[in-house]
Amino acid sequence: MPPKVKVTKEEIIAAALEILRQKGMEAVNARAVAAALGCSTQPIFSNYSSMGALQHDVLAAGYAEYNRWIEQQMKEGRYPPYKASGMAYIDFARREKHLFRLLFMRDRSREEVTRQLGDDAEPLLDLIQRAAGLSRESARMFHLEMWIYVHGIASMAATSFLDWDTELISASLTDVYMGVLARFKEKEAQK
Repeated sequence: MPPKVKVTKEEIIAAALEILRQKGMEAVNARAVAAALGCSTQPIFSNYSSMGALQHDVLAAGYAEYNRWIEQQMKEGRYPPYKASGMAYIDFARREKHLFRLLFMRDRSREEVTRQLGDDAEPLLDLIQRAAGLSRESARMFHLEMWIYVHGIASMAATSFLDWDTELISASLTDVYMGVLARFKEKEAQK
């Protein structure tokens, strides 16, 4: 009798995440994960009571990958930090189409809303306040408007609707940033 293959939960998640990256979440099933690991489905169901539980962990691993990517790109210094966050978001959508769509374009109508838009944006709001000299509330609205624009470009990239080069994306973000910033500065000057 051949020895049993020891497969860890981390290996299962990594294999499932790679399948997701290549083919989308609909391709993540016990057989596909087992084939990627070179084992039977037994280790998957020994570690997970359901595919839903595995998909939950894969989603968490996807968010961790995304957060690492954004942090790395912001630290690189190629762009000012706030712009780097937007450029990294768009680049992530271009490079990780399936993962981006799962994280940021899935139907959330059945999910419990546990946080408000922008709750995780506090560090970015700090950047905006320092760089632009806006009040906290103006920084929040400024970020919301910029994020909508950035998300639009990223969504079109993730669905292969457009394929702008990096220079065009950068110039476009700068133009919108400058226009929205001028409007918010004017509003604050009138107060």
